[in-house]
Amino acid sequence: MKNFLHKTLKWSISIAVITAVLAAIFSLASTSVLNQVNWTIGLVVVLAIVIIGVFFDMLGIAAAAADEKPFHAMAANKVYGARHSIRIVRNADRFASFCNDVIGDIAGIISGAAATIVIIQLATEFQMNSGSLLENSLNIGLTSVIAALTVGGKAIGKSVAIEFSRNIIFQVGKTLQFVEEKLHIVIIKDTKKIKSKNQQDN
Repeated sequence: MKNFLHKTLKWSISIAVITAVLAAIFSLASTSVLNQVNWTIGLVVVLAIVIIGVFFDMLGIAAAAADEKPFHAMAANKVYGARHSIRIVRNADRFASFCNDVIGDIAGIISGAAATIVIIQLATEFQMNSGSLLENSLNIGLTSVIAALTVGGKAIGKSVAIEFSRNIIFQVGKTLQFVEEKLHIVIIKDTKKIKSKNQQDN
């Protein structure tokens, strides 16, 4: 129990630090881009941020829903990406936390901030008075659309993630193996020995 609490606390602190760093990077990047483009490109950027949040939310759900067993036979046959898929499923809690809570929440926060910049750009271009009915209506309308796209997109993503969890995680596993082989970056460590096909049969 003590060891579990220690690992949980260590993970919580690590993920909090990672979140702070990524939030700062993404916020700075999105703000810099939005300040240099017009509102039409700004809307595209906001939509891209929303899609990123929905996509990573889907990955997190897929990891939680996926079963480890089908990947063992694939790993025994040395199918590319199978071992990394097993790593994802075995670390589903942390993988889902990163995808849903870190990337997903950051995307939600930044999309709101980005939408504010777009609204300011629109208000300036069309010479809307600050606090006017038109500006407030635009603010409410755009915020509502972004919220609807985010919630609706995540609802669809969850359904897809649960239905096709194995295929989704397998594709992510292949991506992780490619990154590890080409860039020598280990994103998820192999903490347990993967059983052979004979061990699985027994």
